[in-house]
Amino acid sequence: MLKAMKARGQYRGYRRQLRLLFALLLIACVQLVARDLTLAELKGRLASTRIAERPALCLEISERELDAADQLYAAGDNAKAEEALGDVAVYSELARDYAIQSHKHEKQSEIAVRKMARKLADLKHTVTHEEQKGVQDAIDRLERVRDDLLAAMFPNGGKKR
Repeated sequence: MLKAMKARGQYRGYRRQLRLLFALLLIACVQLVARDLTLAELKGRLASTRIAERPALCLEISERELDAADQLYAAGDNAKAEEALGDVAVYSELARDYAIQSHKHEKQSEIAVRKMARKLADLKHTVTHEEQKGVQDAIDRLERVRDDLLAAMFPNGGKKR
């Protein structure tokens, strides 16, 4: 069968497809390993990462902290959940600072922060009245981050009519 494929010129295309498939599998494996890093490892990587890549890393940390806070509230561990909420806000603010400083990932950062603020708004409705203040504080901080990112992207306030 290989001889017939070689004669028709299909063998070269088949090899090219196999190399492409292998490269895609390799990329998927690298991403899977990178995704399995713990929060502590991600936080440790922050200092050694290029400034242009720091916004994405900070947002990854924020999103993981938000997921952790959601799980901690569900488990009833409010003290740790509020600590995780503080980290959500802190790393979102760092993402904003790095995005504005490097002029990279501003739009992606604003979108990610908006999604986290919405998730926090949903979370606010599931926690007790006493816990809602901490969640609202985190929402307010994320909204200020969004405002700063939008101001950096549109310094003149957008289009005038």
